[in-house]
Amino acid sequence: MGFGFNLFFMFILLPALVVLLLLWITTGKKIFGKTIIYSLIGITTLIIFSTIIQGLTSNIQLDKEDYHGTYIVDRSFFPGVQADWQYNSYRFEIDENDSIFFYCTDGRQILKKCKGVVSTTSPNGSARLILNMEPPVHHIAPVHHIVSSNPTTYRSAWSFYLVFNSPKFNIVYFRKGEWEPLKK
Repeated sequence: MGFGFNLFFMFILLPALVVLLLLWITTGKKIFGKTIIYSLIGITTLIIFSTIIQGLTSNIQLDKEDYHGTYIVDRSFFPGVQADWQYNSYRFEIDENDSIFFYCTDGRQILKKCKGVVSTTSPNGSARLILNMEPPVHHIAPVHHIVSSNPTTYRSAWSFYLVFNSPKFNIVYFRKGEWEPLKK
């Protein structure tokens, strides 16, 4: 529970329960005993309910291993032709060795593969992804524009997604998942 509940418990509820207990012992009236029991049942119910709600609504805490897997463009944010094209053109995977492989594709066919290594930092308790992409062969072109900077991780109670800031596309959303051909 929070700081306010602790203050309420220590300075209001606990003294009130002690007073009710003393009244019950000295007078022997059942109403004081029932009040104590109902108060304890109500507080226990409140604590259990609050714990369940907090567990269902708090953001998940990510570890480095949570990032391992394959990622596809999440088309649900901006559905349409552009999102479908991005979905068929880009995906990546992070393996257990912390290697990242970014693929430029044409559907199933991989046209270009960019390699790198990932690491994480945990400034607020949850791991954030850091990309260290290898420069392209012969240094003719820069690293692919989608993975030229670190993604932002957005978390919910159940999952997370990565948002890359691309100079050409603005933002591109990726979610864990397996690539499958789009149904027309």
